[in-house]
Amino acid sequence: MTRSQRRLERNERLKQIEQRYRRERQRNVLAQPGRYPFAVVLDNLKAGYNVPKIFRSTHAFSGAAVHLVNIGVFDPAAAKGAFRKVPAHFHDHFSQAHQALRSEGYTLYALTSIGKESLPDAWLPEKSAFIIGNEEFGLSFDPADYPDVRTLAIPLPGQMESLNASIAASIVMYEYLRQHAAGGSHED
Repeated sequence: MTRSQRRLERNERLKQIEQRYRRERQRNVLAQPGRYPFAVVLDNLKAGYNVPKIFRSTHAFSGAAVHLVNIGVFDPAAAKGAFRKVPAHFHDHFSQAHQALRSEGYTLYALTSIGKESLPDAWLPEKSAFIIGNEEFGLSFDPADYPDVRTLAIPLPGQMESLNASIAASIVMYEYLRQHAAGGSHED
């Protein structure tokens, strides 16, 4: 296969992905929140693999919504239909997602490798929003500018410093569900 044939094939594949994305985004307007009022904020993630996988996990854990901050076209096929079932909110900047979630009464948590709270020790309020930063660059904002955003770390006793974004998102959703699915309560 020649270079020009590969380029044409790649362009055709990208065109199909964009068509699929546009079609599924139109269907997303009919999406309904899941049973649990947690939200996930995808902060400047690369549009490829992790974004649709996080939609799939959010649907599996029956979350309320996914907020996408500065994320372009992605292939919704990997979401296995979840992109049309989980409400998506699109923002150009983190400040817009922050304002929207705070106005709805959410407590925001940024997942970082050096979070002030360890996930297993944290009690997650019913209306929690989990911020997942870019796989390479982290958060798009300075946490000092948002003192109300708490930081959470997933303990990693192994040699790795961090987890894949979709894996980290699934772990925090599982912990949220573990705390809330059985009607758990927490005394302060």
